[in-house]
Amino acid sequence: MEISRLRLLLLTALACVALPGCAMFSRGAPLPPIGAGSEAATRADAATDQTGPADRPVIEPAVERREIRRPRIDTEDFELGMYVGILNIEDFESNAVYGARLAYHLTEDFFLEASLGQSRAGRTSYERLSGAADLLTDDDRDYTYYALSLGWNILPGEVFVGENRAYNTSFYVLAGIGSTTFAGDDRFTVNAGFGYRILPADWLALHFDVRDHIFDIDLLGRKKIVNNLEAHLGLSIFF
Repeated sequence: MEISRLRLLLLTALACVALPGCAMFSRGAPLPPIGAGSEAATRADAATDQTGPADRPVIEPAVERREIRRPRIDTEDFELGMYVGILNIEDFESNAVYGARLAYHLTEDFFLEASLGQSRAGRTSYERLSGAADLLTDDDRDYTYYALSLGWNILPGEVFVGENRAYNTSFYVLAGIGSTTFAGDDRFTVNAGFGYRILPADWLALHFDVRDHIFDIDLLGRKKIVNNLEAHLGLSIFF
């Protein structure tokens, strides 16, 4: 009897637990059939497509446009300028040099340049220390040269001044031949060097050049090759 009562109690408890769950499923919404989710999504997309363009927000980005001015070399190919600097005449001290140049730009990379410069030689160490007569007269100390050179712009670029300014630049090398009048004689001369050009305007250029003027001389009793180094600053215009 006691076992039967215990079974009855257990069955009653199980019925109390199971019956509310079944009632909940019976009262809930019916499960959607297979494929109903895709049909609902299709109906939602169709409703979205019916929304006209006027109902959508229009984004207009506020972009402030600025005028850009592209600096360039003037359309003319000729360049005329003047320069001043220091010339070291081997054995005859260093003195001021000044001159003029005329260049013709063949292409963006190559140019021809004709230059004419003048300086004056000082006294040699022998003249100063020995107290002997001067090796050169005053007229013979005048130093004049002209040269025809071919230049090559090997490193074109830009230089920035502050945050809003940029100028075109070019590093170039050049070499050529010419003649030097010195010590009462005209001497065949080979020149070579390099330079740096800055264009602050379309028609204006600033130059920094280093040149070596090489020729034979025999003033001190023996013939030798001398290297006369020159460094100068110049200003030129395009026309």
